[in-house]
Amino acid sequence: MPEARHVLPVLHPFRVTPTRFAPRLRARHGLLLGICAALVASSAWAQAGAAMLSPLAVIVKWAPLLLTGFAFNIAISLLAMLIGTVAGVGLGIAMLSEQPILRRVAWGVTQFFRNAPWLVLLFFVMFLVPFQLTVLGIRIPLPDWVKATFGFSLPVMANVAEVVRGAVRSVPTTQWEAAESLAFTRRQILWRIILPQCVKRMLPPWMNIYALVAMATVQASIVGVSEMLTLTAQVHAAEGGRPELFAPLYGFALLCFFLYCYPIDRWTARMERRFQIR
Repeated sequence: MPEARHVLPVLHPFRVTPTRFAPRLRARHGLLLGICAALVASSAWAQAGAAMLSPLAVIVKWAPLLLTGFAFNIAISLLAMLIGTVAGVGLGIAMLSEQPILRRVAWGVTQFFRNAPWLVLLFFVMFLVPFQLTVLGIRIPLPDWVKATFGFSLPVMANVAEVVRGAVRSVPTTQWEAAESLAFTRRQILWRIILPQCVKRMLPPWMNIYALVAMATVQASIVGVSEMLTLTAQVHAAEGGRPELFAPLYGFALLCFFLYCYPIDRWTARMERRFQIR
């Protein structure tokens, strides 16, 4: 009988099949979408033959005022981020303390403000903090926007504290051991060796927190702060409360926040890839 021939399987070279990704949404896409929506609304209004201003004309008319309110939103977010970052770094370091009482208190404060609704914290600060303080006979007024800034800084503080704690814990323990072998104190190790290495670990999540704060500042309109959303409602009322202006005006506010926050999101993703820990 002829010898049976067995066909052995052949392992073909591995080929990476290129994956087709969906096109990325960029800031110019949102801008074009907003412009198209405004043009469609304006043309529809013009075809109706109404004597009143079109939605696009209303937006152009009130754009300086609305952009001033948007700048106020950005100012509140920057101040809240500054205050929350400074307090959060201290709170995060306190959670790493060797003293059990300090560590537990810092952990409790972090968990409380991190898991509390932002709007509830804002209401507490707005209604529990007095409208002025008297220090050494000097009256210091606390307007609503200042109290709102402190209200937003509380959750920022808690989230930044958790970012600091996680970044420090992510540093290999060999860094601590090597520094201790060189007779560095714990404080010197933390401030001169560990924290400088944590900057690139903390920066992407820190920027993500700022983007969330910038979008959350519209909640200040609920407590009477004259920011962009409050001014948008006032403009709508000044134009007679016309129903056809509701979507264009609030769409303009949405577009402003999108054009501001989306580049931050893209920059954060780029920094995550650049600072990826290997």
